[in-house]
Amino acid sequence: MLLHEKLAPYRLILASSSPRRRQLMADAGLRFETAEKYECEETYPSDTAAEDVAAYLSVLKSRAYPKPLAANEILVTADTTVVVGNEVLGKPADRGDAVAMLRRLSGCGHIVITGVTVRSAVAERTFKASTTVRFRTLSDEEIAYYVDTFRPYDKAGAYGIQEWIGYAAVEGIEGSFYNVMGLPVQRLYMELDDFIGR
Repeated sequence: MLLHEKLAPYRLILASSSPRRRQLMADAGLRFETAEKYECEETYPSDTAAEDVAAYLSVLKSRAYPKPLAANEILVTADTTVVVGNEVLGKPADRGDAVAMLRRLSGCGHIVITGVTVRSAVAERTFKASTTVRFRTLSDEEIAYYVDTFRPYDKAGAYGIQEWIGYAAVEGIEGSFYNVMGLPVQRLYMELDDFIGR
């Protein structure tokens, strides 16, 4: 039986405002509803390891969900970070921040990490996926063009790999392309299958 058939008795809820995550869920054939926006202060302890921040924030978002889950509901939350060395790059605060982030990524490799939490009324699991991305060296003109044209203020690391910069600057990736877009959808597919099969 295919996963979408196994999920038929369930109400799958995606708590994310990201249009990319919604697209990936839909393209994977997962029927879901989008949660209404709710407040969650996305902060983490200063001693959290860089590679654990995304998973920590996905749990935080899950537990901040304001409604108790019904017996047939499954909530999915996610967070994506870009890690360069031990530095975590989240979403840029403004244009200057976006430009600074892209200058930081220019000419080097970085790791994109997405943490995902799947929760029901009786169980919860969190996993993370990592993808290594290599950028060629970008000129200031290219960075300014990308930021001013695509305004990547809602994206970790100030870029979307599915946009111009992905075609023009990414030399290679190791791992899931969709993880860099914001959701390791193949891993989520397998995790959901196992989650409801227990």
